[in-house]
Amino acid sequence: MKSYSRITAIKDTAREADQFRIRAIIGFATIVLALSALVARFYHLQVQRHDEFTTRSEANRIRLHWLAPARGLIYDRNGVLLADNVPAYRLEVVPEHAGKLDPMLQELGAVVPLSDDDIEHFRQLVAGTPRYDSIPLRLHLSEDEVARFAINRYRFPGVDVVPYLTRRYPLANEFSHLVGYVGRIDLADKAQLDPGRYAVTTLVGKIGIERYYEDMLHGEPGYERVESNADGRALRVLDRIAPTPGKNLYLSIDARLQTVAEDAFVGRTGSAVAVDPRNGEVLAMVSVPGFDPNLFVNGIGHSDYNALLSAPEKPLLNRAVSGNFTPGSTVKPFVAMAGLGLGVRKATDTVFSTGEFHIAGQQRAYRDDLRGGHGRVDVIEAIARSVNTYFYSLAQDMGIDRFADYLVQFGFGEKTGIDLPTESRGVLPSRDWKMATQGKVWYPGETVIAGIGQGYWVITPVQLANALAILAGKGERRQIHLLHATQDGFGKPQVLQPIPAAAPSFIKPADWNAVAQGMIAVVNGDGTARGLGDGFPYVIAGKTGTAERYSRTTEAWQNIMETAVDRHQVLFEAFTPAESARIAVVVALEAGHTGASDAAPIARKMLDSWLTTDAAAGIGVLK
Repeated sequence: MKSYSRITAIKDTAREADQFRIRAIIGFATIVLALSALVARFYHLQVQRHDEFTTRSEANRIRLHWLAPARGLIYDRNGVLLADNVPAYRLEVVPEHAGKLDPMLQELGAVVPLSDDDIEHFRQLVAGTPRYDSIPLRLHLSEDEVARFAINRYRFPGVDVVPYLTRRYPLANEFSHLVGYVGRIDLADKAQLDPGRYAVTTLVGKIGIERYYEDMLHGEPGYERVESNADGRALRVLDRIAPTPGKNLYLSIDARLQTVAEDAFVGRTGSAVAVDPRNGEVLAMVSVPGFDPNLFVNGIGHSDYNALLSAPEKPLLNRAVSGNFTPGSTVKPFVAMAGLGLGVRKATDTVFSTGEFHIAGQQRAYRDDLRGGHGRVDVIEAIARSVNTYFYSLAQDMGIDRFADYLVQFGFGEKTGIDLPTESRGVLPSRDWKMATQGKVWYPGETVIAGIGQGYWVITPVQLANALAILAGKGERRQIHLLHATQDGFGKPQVLQPIPAAAPSFIKPADWNAVAQGMIAVVNGDGTARGLGDGFPYVIAGKTGTAERYSRTTEAWQNIMETAVDRHQVLFEAFTPAESARIAVVVALEAGHTGASDAAPIARKMLDSWLTTDAAAGIGVLK
């Protein structure tokens, strides 16, 4: 009884009801607050951040897949294919999904061979590329390598085989310096290229036409919008914008003439350039030896590259635009034109050649090639027989300042502006040039030897061909160029490039006739290349050049006395038909006996080949 009374005393129903009410209110308020928070959060996410989350959701669901454009093809003027695209496969890696790269590369190398160059190039790209981007690791996989990777693909997340188009050069060495080649994009390229246009491009032009017209050849990338599931697996293509292929280029080069010219060198080092003086189009441009540009497309190996670098013939040097030659007597027609144009000589003026020329007050003799000299000669005979004394005297009377000021009109000492990279400027000797480059004063003897193309003179074959085209065109100067036409796609019409306008002639007709008569006599009279024009239907005007490679006062000259074929740089220049030229040719050999015996026969073979393809052949035969 006592204990029951204590329990009754403790229980207070009113108090319990109050407590229940309070707890209910608190619970209800908590629920209301929670619901309010949910509603607020719902409002925040669904209303205030609707656009943001919609975009992110779309981004997760829909992926953008860039499509690389096909690179434009390169043809000669007659449609001979010089560079095309062929399908191939490459390995690509997305670093974000590939895990630790070092172990992955080691394991992957056991499945698909990876060279040190591949890995080094890949690491360079990884360092400068977002980790979510796909980066090429190894190009041009063989079918066997593709099959072996497919079997082991599950072991390499983030690594995949991707199809692409790679470059091929069907004629290989023959057009290596002219067409150039493409190579893998490196960090230096990436710093200069538009990241949008080159997002999925692996190759870029490195030299030659491939580099100069990279912007035209590349094209514009396209893309696909692909719907993916949560695992990133593609479900369907929502829409597709096709890539725009690069333009096809038609060069002014005639592949048949190019082949004949290259074959005529028979392995000797040098260059040949042929130009149409009427429009500035380059018809042939040879640099011997060449190399196989296909080696560079997907990454050349160290051994192949070192072999090219160490070869004594320097096959990587484009002698047509970067080769430095002493012009020798090939500049005499231009020097003669300067003397006539400046009024220093008349065509009928004569100089007495005794075999030696002396500057007043000096003992040193400047010699003719013919012991005892040629006797009295005018400008026509001086060019035909290449009489040094005439040009020693003429250069001295002009003075180096007027000499340089006139000859720069033929483009000497300047880049021609041809549509190729890495062109050299050459050297037109002058007082200002010597002071600027050597910090030394000019001496009278240097003016004298400049008159015969010796001393500081340096030309490139394309520069001499440009000057010859101006001379053959009677002073009309046109921009020489290689691009003949463009095409927006296979089967589309070609768009011819406009013929560059000619600058007004700076040559008087009478002066031109005198110099041309001298050059005609070189080939058709009693000149240094007599007989070269035999059997050719048009009159050829030409000039030989033989430039000493060694000073006659040094031991080197004595050592090569027994091997005259290697003694000189030898050249020959010609244009035909002489009165209205349709082709001007320059041949330059790094070593030879004379321009007449070694360089001129190559030029004749080129002219014979041109004759069979010239559209105007058989019309207006002048001879």
